[in-house]
Amino acid sequence: MMKVVQFTIPVEIDNSIHLQEDKLPHFYEHLHRHTETQITWVISGEGTLIAGNTMQRFQSGDLFVIGANQPHLFKSDPSYFDDANRKSIHSLNIFFNPTGFIAQLLAFPEMRGIKKFVTASSFGMQASEKDAAKLSEHFLKIRNSTAGFRLAYFIELLQVMANLKKWKYLSTESFEFTITDSEGLRMNDIYRYTMEHFTENITLEQIAAVVYLTPQSFCRYFKKHTSKTYIIFLNEVRINEACKKMMEMDFDSISTIAYQSGFNNVVTFNRVFKSITGKAPREYIKEYHKKN
Repeated sequence: MMKVVQFTIPVEIDNSIHLQEDKLPHFYEHLHRHTETQITWVISGEGTLIAGNTMQRFQSGDLFVIGANQPHLFKSDPSYFDDANRKSIHSLNIFFNPTGFIAQLLAFPEMRGIKKFVTASSFGMQASEKDAAKLSEHFLKIRNSTAGFRLAYFIELLQVMANLKKWKYLSTESFEFTITDSEGLRMNDIYRYTMEHFTENITLEQIAAVVYLTPQSFCRYFKKHTSKTYIIFLNEVRINEACKKMMEMDFDSISTIAYQSGFNNVVTFNRVFKSITGKAPREYIKEYHKKN
């Protein structure tokens, strides 16, 4: 069994922030957290992001802010684990400790907006498609600079981020102090089992047995740590898969998507899909491919 891995981000002796560029076969595949706030620009790669008590698709071009100590997982799609595909991911990541050196900077009156943004980032955030493209330019400036210029460009990035109005929050609550390693161990196994078996008829008895709880105790446990029921989470996983197929045009019909995503009938699929995405399946397909 795996617990929420507590990462220690390497400290750069000559820099106040840590910049990490990843070019790998796939993203790190375990639920983990760290004391640093993380800003990630996904240059290339697709999969599912779990952050706090929510999950969603991510794709190339997306930009996220992961809160300090927020359990998270960028789970690459299965195709990235197939050597025959020769796929890889590429990302730029900035890590900074919100209670470290930046706390002293935030004390200045000019930093009021940035301070408010850093506080809000504990919930995790995603930039809009348009804003992500704008912010990626600032990422490149930071990557291509050193010493004082890197710090100056980082502060500039924070100011630009603080001025943006269209952030999407990833989680409904801050997880800085609400989940222990032992609890994280169970949550990781719940997430992993669900994402491996969501196309099957997962009963409460089955998922509860994964973490050695009775169904009643499991329901209370899951609701306590995610603020949602397990059925809602399972449906989110299934709709996430359905959206992936729609974006890739990997289906013959809506009913095919429904059954391949774990639903027993199209009526239920349509209802759940609209409740989660706010759109009917055909409307979602039409709007997505109109934009792309």
